[in-house]
Amino acid sequence: MFDRWGRWVHRRRRRVLAAAGAALVFAAVWGTGVFGALSSAGGFDTPGSESAKAARIADRDLGRDEADVVVLYQGRTTVDDPAFRASVERAIAALPKDKVASAATFWTTRAPAFVSEDRTATYAVLELAGADEAARQDAYDQVKDDLTEVGGGLTAKVGGSVGTETAINERVSSDIGRAEGMAMPILLVLLIVIFGGVVSASLPLLVGGIAILGSFTALHALTYVTDVSIFAVNITTFLGLGLAIDYGLFVVSRFREEVERGSSVEDALAATMATAGRTVAVSGVTVAVSLSGLLLFDQNFLVSMGYGGIATVFVCMLAALTVLPALLAVLGPKVNALPVRRRRASGDRAGGWWGRLAHSVMRRPVVYVVATVALLLALGAPFLRINWGGVDAKVLPDGADARVVAEQLETRFPRNATSPIEAVVTGTSDRAAVQAYGDRLAALPGVTDATVTGAQGTTTRISLRYDADPNSGSARDLVQRVRDVPAPAGAHVYVGGMTADVVDQLDSIGATLPWLAVLVGGATFVLLFLAFGSVLLPLKAIVMNTLSLSATFGAVVLIFQDGHLSGPLGFTATGSISPAMPILMLAMLFGISMDYEVFLLSRVREQYDLTGSNTAAVAAGVQRTGSIITSAALLFIIVIGAFATSGITFIKMTGVGMAIAILMDATIVRALLVPAAMRLMGRANWWAPGPLARLYGKYGIREGGSPAPARPELEPVP
Repeated sequence: MFDRWGRWVHRRRRRVLAAAGAALVFAAVWGTGVFGALSSAGGFDTPGSESAKAARIADRDLGRDEADVVVLYQGRTTVDDPAFRASVERAIAALPKDKVASAATFWTTRAPAFVSEDRTATYAVLELAGADEAARQDAYDQVKDDLTEVGGGLTAKVGGSVGTETAINERVSSDIGRAEGMAMPILLVLLIVIFGGVVSASLPLLVGGIAILGSFTALHALTYVTDVSIFAVNITTFLGLGLAIDYGLFVVSRFREEVERGSSVEDALAATMATAGRTVAVSGVTVAVSLSGLLLFDQNFLVSMGYGGIATVFVCMLAALTVLPALLAVLGPKVNALPVRRRRASGDRAGGWWGRLAHSVMRRPVVYVVATVALLLALGAPFLRINWGGVDAKVLPDGADARVVAEQLETRFPRNATSPIEAVVTGTSDRAAVQAYGDRLAALPGVTDATVTGAQGTTTRISLRYDADPNSGSARDLVQRVRDVPAPAGAHVYVGGMTADVVDQLDSIGATLPWLAVLVGGATFVLLFLAFGSVLLPLKAIVMNTLSLSATFGAVVLIFQDGHLSGPLGFTATGSISPAMPILMLAMLFGISMDYEVFLLSRVREQYDLTGSNTAAVAAGVQRTGSIITSAALLFIIVIGAFATSGITFIKMTGVGMAIAILMDATIVRALLVPAAMRLMGRANWWAPGPLARLYGKYGIREGGSPAPARPELEPVP
């Protein structure tokens, strides 16, 4: 099938390139409009959860009580100075009333929570006008320059939910341009070194550029049918660029190999598509299936990442299977033009460095399996003590106004004044019963204050301040204790707030995680079985990916929770990690790890079909793919490293975590653990029960459409 596709593209190469050129122009014009169409809301909340219901009921019955904008005022005198008060009130009064619906200050509420401990700072909470998020964002854009204008020797910094979202949006947009500018020249130099020629080196980079514009176009199209998180731009861009370069490397390397053997351009392209093209297709579908697991979750952040990631992977795969072979068909032997060094003929090179390493590993397979598994488990151990937390202004870099405001509110003002646990009581207007319930909440260990902050009809909101950090396990335990307090007679209580939202995220993700494992694990097993006709190789791949992922998550905890390497990486550890981030990393990394697994096993299977020797096939497969996988991993790490410079902490965490995972996968797993495990399993690597063997013979995705080889009998491993 794939060899016929290669010949079809060769015959229609100019038409394919013309269509691709038109699509590229459209993507450059329309696709780049994605930045104005993405949702500024993070999408980390859990619709349908108790915390979401609490917020919805309170907004409906009591009116919005959101800190859309928090303006922090600081001066040399105290808030008791009439001049301090006059300056703040004059600044707020100057704001347009059609943009700012209400303002709460110390002087309008007389609430001590509005005053810092040294009384030299206070803050105003502004509610913006607008019926929806977009309208409130527009209102903020109209007044943001006026918010910091305050006289009397005071300074003002702006934070709050809308202020934070705006700061994040601006940072995301600037980060993408900077990352691409950093990555592209480095990638070009490395590709020239890897390929030894300018023309061949430029082809994977061209596919990468197509992938970037294609990912923008896919995301823009998705915004017409669903909300897509602003963060999806970063993730899908570096995912698309990395995969496109991987696929380009696989295809171009194989084409050059076939041309060097003396094949005609058409035959070389057919053979390339039957081998590397097949690998790209299997890998792309596997990555897309892995990302589809994100659609099972309730959080819009994960769902939008799933949609965007799937679309981006298919753009990469399509470019690698259409545009790239069409370019190769036009270039032919000129793919080696503009050489910068003499290129050695590829040949089998069974005795090369990678082959010798594989033979060395396979002489002591038990030692290598035990050592590498022990190392991966040790690296993964820190993940057992992960501390979960929410996403707030702390994802911004140090010094960003919104982050400064959030940190000042935490350290200089009464604890959790702007992040309370909220108990929304519905179904009763008995104020005495509600007050008695509030007294029971106030008596809970760790609660410092329980105040009614809204009451209308049969709905009352009680806000609880407490001693613990909102992202701590103690705060999550307190949420559960609040939920365990009996509601007033005939009433129902919904407990919400930032910490309660994290609790609900964990519950929702925990309930969905087994289904993710079933979907991704099952689909991966089926795809790898159809590709290689084995029932043990897919199981081995899943186990090894799990080990690699556990080690990656352990490293993420050490770096981003505990703060190791925070200086060189340029971030401040918050002591917690959002529950959504490991899930996102799991889905992406599981698919990307299979990318290298499929590429390696394809060459091993090719050699096994020729020789019938498991040991020789593994050594030859490692030799033929070792340098390419290492190069692909290096290039992917460069891409991710550029995006890991993001000022948004959890995007940086995703980039660093993926770089660590890819490094381990291309070295420890692919070069040591895989050969050792395949040596121990011997010919059982290629075994399948009779019915499944016949199924593979009929429906297997084999290279060049060749018939399935006879199934080997199981034999003892010597």
